[in-house]
Amino acid sequence: MKTISEGLVHVYTGNGKGKTTAALGLAIRAAGRGFPVFIGQFMKGVVYGELAIEKFTGGLVQIRQFGTDSLVHTANENDRRLAKAGLNTCREAIQSGKYAICMLDEVNIAIHMGLLNVKSVVEVVQNRPRGVEVVLTGRYAPQEILNLADYISEMIEIRHPYQKGIPAREGIER
Repeated sequence: MKTISEGLVHVYTGNGKGKTTAALGLAIRAAGRGFPVFIGQFMKGVVYGELAIEKFTGGLVQIRQFGTDSLVHTANENDRRLAKAGLNTCREAIQSGKYAICMLDEVNIAIHMGLLNVKSVVEVVQNRPRGVEVVLTGRYAPQEILNLADYISEMIEIRHPYQKGIPAREGIER
């Protein structure tokens, strides 16, 4: 496996569009250089366009979803169970030695919604092997997550088509 000498931590947060998109761009760039990538998507169970990424990268990027096909408004036991199982899967991926980059997509919002304990996520990140790059996305990144980061990017919403009643479009937002 191709490895990174010093794995760093990225946080993509904020209310604007583009957090997952930025993470996926990094995954494609890494795969283009031969780095294997694992992406765990929290709170997502809907078929998004990025699920085809494994096929297009020859398996260098693997993606798994940990959620249902409905939006979480208030956390329930099933949502918590799926998120905790997802965090365990991400922990295993990070520790496996198979991946140079591991992404925990929407993990910040999963923490915010009470699906995951921030201390558990911090532990997973802090205990990663030296050469594993970690990317954490989602709105409302808590300070404990920001404190871990080598990179922090905040997406700011200035204008979005949803404000005009235009729903999420296939290939753009989903």
